[in-house]
Amino acid sequence: LTEAISDEINRKLANKVLLDVGLCIALKDIVSLGDSIILPGDGSSHTEVKFRYIVFRPNIGDVITGKIKNCDREGVHVTLGFFADIVIPPAALQHPSRYEEAEQAWVWEYPVEDGEKHDLFMDEGEIIKFRVTGEVFEDISPVGPPQGDQPSTSKPMEMKAPYKIIAAINESGLGLLSWWDNHNQGEGEEAGEEDQEEEIDEENYAE
Repeated sequence: LTEAISDEINRKLANKVLLDVGLCIALKDIVSLGDSIILPGDGSSHTEVKFRYIVFRPNIGDVITGKIKNCDREGVHVTLGFFADIVIPPAALQHPSRYEEAEQAWVWEYPVEDGEKHDLFMDEGEIIKFRVTGEVFEDISPVGPPQGDQPSTSKPMEMKAPYKIIAAINESGLGLLSWWDNHNQGEGEEAGEEDQEEEIDEENYAE
């Protein structure tokens, strides 16, 4: 009975968004089972169940690593594999950034010496670290048909995500992991050169 109830709970909840709760992932455990009853005229068994369920809903301020799904003028869209409704709006990107229509990618204009800028592309498939700054829940419950006849030329309803995460990368250490890996590698090389120069100076002094 417990296995059948677990399967039924997962069938009803797994991979579904509960309004103001989050994305249901999987059943954690069953806390208690009540008595099973069969209602008159209904051959099904009904059982009161208390259970705990794993839900995905990160806290505001959490830092998460994902993968760039695609880019458009609305921002950078990120996926975690099991959840893909994450968007980083243009205002929350590293500054200054611009959108390259031909490349379908946002570009961070990273400032370098002599006032020049080095373009760092946010390409599809790149690993990106972001901070959660907001969330949006949409009630997508089906509603009854509108009153009156609808014209045949009416536009189809826009599909809305029931749960969307708003994120940001406009701070040091956030963004593509490759940006900061290269940055840290460059700092390590500079530090190594300084240590080597100090050793040479000490050897000359000893002579």
